[in-house]
Amino acid sequence: MAGEGRGFRWGRVLVLATATVVALLLVAVLAFLGWALTPYRAEAEPLARAEGDPAVEVSRGEDSVVLTPTAEPSGTGIVFYPGARVEPDAYVASWAPVVAATGVTVVVPHVRLHLALLDQARAESAVREAPDVDTWYLGGHSMGGAFAAQHLGGGDSDTDWTGLVLWASYAVDSAELAAREDLRVLSVAGGRDEVLPPAEIEERRSALPADALMVTIEDMNHAQFGAYGEQSGDGEPQASTAEAHEELAAVTTDFLVP
Repeated sequence: MAGEGRGFRWGRVLVLATATVVALLLVAVLAFLGWALTPYRAEAEPLARAEGDPAVEVSRGEDSVVLTPTAEPSGTGIVFYPGARVEPDAYVASWAPVVAATGVTVVVPHVRLHLALLDQARAESAVREAPDVDTWYLGGHSMGGAFAAQHLGGGDSDTDWTGLVLWASYAVDSAELAAREDLRVLSVAGGRDEVLPPAEIEERRSALPADALMVTIEDMNHAQFGAYGEQSGDGEPQASTAEAHEELAAVTTDFLVP
């Protein structure tokens, strides 16, 4: 009887422990979903200004936001992954002046739970949303850029990518891009960025091709690569968002139109 009693008590302990673990896992999953499903939203004023630019057309579908020039398109396109928990519309204001200046087409895809980590191959279907483009770049902001770089190095792409555009981002060694001679690469850092400071980007410089163009815009912080307001942990910018976008557009335009 004593043995049966001890067995019963241990059974109750096991059930209680299992129930506790399940409850904690459920709380963690719900907390993660709550975090992922509350993204940074595009600021209304910069978005409205970009949409009012007569040189740029902005269209939205279930899968992406697409910016196209109203004049003759250049035939070049960019699939651009948003940063973690940032909605695609938040990059309309920063890409619109580049589209107007160069005639490129920009596709900013929706990714699962607003995380490129969960959807790094999304670029392969995104290119089909701009069938008139024949030269493609892949890029992204922050985590979006890191997973764009990872996808380029994955070796399972159906697209002949010409290059990589990183805004406040980096590649890791496992992407195996350092020895690539077929990629044009631009990496832009913000001098006031405290989410991903320029020093950290420089530490990962060796993961990019030797001829990658590395540029730092000194007065710019992390969130100003988009237009979605302040970001936790970021530095204080010394330029307005409009000024930051002007500098960013100039650097990106010079790269895309050498």
